[in-house]
Amino acid sequence: MRIKTIATLGPSSLERETMRAMVDNGVRIFRLNFSHGSADDFRATVETIRGLERESGIPLTIMGDLSGPKIRIGKLQGPSADVSQGDSVYLGPPEDAGRMDDGIFIPLAMPELLHGLTPSSEVALSDGMLRFEVERVLEPDRLYLLRALNSGILTSHKGITFPGRTVPLAALTDKDRTDLRTGLDLGIDSFALSFVQGPRDIEDIREEMRRCGTQVPVIAKLERENAVRSLDAILDASDGVMVARGDLGLECPLPSLPVTQKRIIKACRHAQKPVIVATQMLLSMVHNPLPTRAETTDVANAILDGADCVMLSEETAIGSHPVEAVRFIREIAAHAEQFLLEQLQGPYPPKKEKNLPKYLAYSACLLAENTDSRALACHTQSGQTAALLSSRRPAQPIYGLTPSMRTVRLLNFYWGVRPRWTDDSLPNHLERVEKFIQEGDLIRSGERVVITSGQPTPGQQERHTNQIKVYYK
Repeated sequence: MRIKTIATLGPSSLERETMRAMVDNGVRIFRLNFSHGSADDFRATVETIRGLERESGIPLTIMGDLSGPKIRIGKLQGPSADVSQGDSVYLGPPEDAGRMDDGIFIPLAMPELLHGLTPSSEVALSDGMLRFEVERVLEPDRLYLLRALNSGILTSHKGITFPGRTVPLAALTDKDRTDLRTGLDLGIDSFALSFVQGPRDIEDIREEMRRCGTQVPVIAKLERENAVRSLDAILDASDGVMVARGDLGLECPLPSLPVTQKRIIKACRHAQKPVIVATQMLLSMVHNPLPTRAETTDVANAILDGADCVMLSEETAIGSHPVEAVRFIREIAAHAEQFLLEQLQGPYPPKKEKNLPKYLAYSACLLAENTDSRALACHTQSGQTAALLSSRRPAQPIYGLTPSMRTVRLLNFYWGVRPRWTDDSLPNHLERVEKFIQEGDLIRSGERVVITSGQPTPGQQERHTNQIKVYYK
């Protein structure tokens, strides 16, 4: 399986044997969701994952998903309110509720979010089940009359979003900072940052890591429309992105979401950054032993679009069939990946650009295909060499060897890459890869492997990939 499966851990999947079964069915990344607790609550879970990693010999990556600034309304005057399409409701600070006695009042105790709304500005509540637009500005930057665009039931403390607007709230909250510090102490390998709006949010979490004396990969969750508009800058700043379709589907027009997902995936592959597709992949399996036809098609299409990872949330965290859900991802991937490779008919060529690393990676993949090689193998310090090979989508597996455990865990996010730790007793990178091939049992005698490596040459200031070799075992 080339696509990587991310499983969210929760009450349904915290047993060791359940986690082991998920690893056996292809899970390489476990997500810890800090929206339902603190990082410290997962201390025993981290120890269990590390134990499974030692027993299986398979590198496993732990991703902490930070909560971010979830915006909620306050308490309504009654237990709930029935809203019909065309109804008018008020939106403003809680202290103004008593002034409006002729309709439903929605309190929002964040005055900065009430600034700048204008007639026709959109407002979504209850995870998008209720949508409004500003009908009239009663008091600028404070009090508004909204018109309901659909019907539904509104209750207290529901989430509220303002599609298309830049929200003046930092992605990293005080709780996130605490969870980040605790998570780093626990040895969590990467963090997903919620509600990213631009590269400044990524710089903020990296600065917090610097204060802790370490750096681990940062995955930017794309949940706001303005984040999609800043995609290139976010890709430059982050180590990968997540298409978080739940909140993104509230911000973007729902009919445009499939195309938005495809555009994001394409941009990530060209930037050699991994992309995760998440939310409601096999949602019906929370209760049912089988997914729907639409869900299996959705997962397959994410793979065909070029996603590096697909993520299960409720399906494995609270669902009745966590292992079965993971198994279905594996089975869907077997068919989708075969069809993808048939359609590609060879590795992706780079764009017409003077980009030597991309052309070296492409050449290595072409060579592997035309020599019927069993695999590609590379030595990489940062993971970039393996990322370049992955972006070409070769049919052969990619063995990424590195002496850095941080890089091993990062490479679990990349399509087709099988990370392996290597010691640095041999100073020559090529020799390390050849030793791995020759002494291991992954490559049989008589098979070929295409190796990419960086060998220093006179006048070369830094070691870069500059050699391709066909190795015969």
